[in-house]
Amino acid sequence: MSYFRELPNLLYQSNLLDKVSSRDYVLIKNIFRRVKLQDYLTDKIAFFDKYTILDMQRPDNVAEIFYGQQDLDWVVILTAGITNIKDEWPLSNYDLYRYVENKYGITEMNDVHHYETIEVRDKNDRLILPAGQIVDQSFTIPTPYDASINGNFYVGIRPESTNIDYKAVSANISPVTAVNNYEYETIENEKKRQIELMKPSYLQIFLNDMRDIMHYDDSSHKIDSRLSITDNTRLLGP
Repeated sequence: MSYFRELPNLLYQSNLLDKVSSRDYVLIKNIFRRVKLQDYLTDKIAFFDKYTILDMQRPDNVAEIFYGQQDLDWVVILTAGITNIKDEWPLSNYDLYRYVENKYGITEMNDVHHYETIEVRDKNDRLILPAGQIVDQSFTIPTPYDASINGNFYVGIRPESTNIDYKAVSANISPVTAVNNYEYETIENEKKRQIELMKPSYLQIFLNDMRDIMHYDDSSHKIDSRLSITDNTRLLGP
C-alpha cells in the first residue's frame, strides 16, 4: 500500500536495545498524520461513481480497474469510507462460508436467525406492507379492505414482475418469512459490495491536496516539509 510512502517522516527518540547514546533517534513514518476528503468533494455526488465489488476482489484489484494502478488501493479504501478493512470489506463466498461455519457451527448454520416481512401489495400496486421489517414469527396483518371486495392482493412481489414468484390471496395471511443464519450473514456481506469511488478525473486533485496536508507547518520541531523531530525526554527529564 503506497499510502505509507505519502506519510511524512519523524525522528523519534530511539528505544532500541542497540542504541549507543541517549541522543540516538530512529526515522519512522508519522502514522498519526491523517487525511480525509475535502468537504467540496464529499458534498457533491458528481465526484463519485457507484461500484460493485465482485467476489474475491481486493482493494488493489479495484484500484487497478478503476484508477489503472494497484498501489492506489488506499484511495479506494479512503474514498469508500472504509476505516476497518477487516470488517468492512466483503468476504469471498468461500471465506464467508468458513466465517459462518466458525461463528455458528456447522449444525446451526441453517437455524433461524430472525423473521421478517414479505412485501404485500393490493391489486392496484399500492404498498400495504414493506419487505424486510423484522417481526415475530406470529406477526399477521388483516386483509386489505378492497381485496376482500374487489379481488386478490399479492404477497411476495407485484404480479407484473416476472423474475420472482408471487402469491395472490384474499384472506388473512401471515406475511412472514424465516431468515437463517447463513442467509443473514450473506445479506450483510452483500451490502458491503456497494461502494462509491471518487471519479478518476478528480484523482490528481485529491493527491495534490493530500500531499499538501502531509507537509509540516513551521515549528521548532520542523526540519523540512517532510521531516520533523520529537523532543528527547531522556535529555529533558530529571
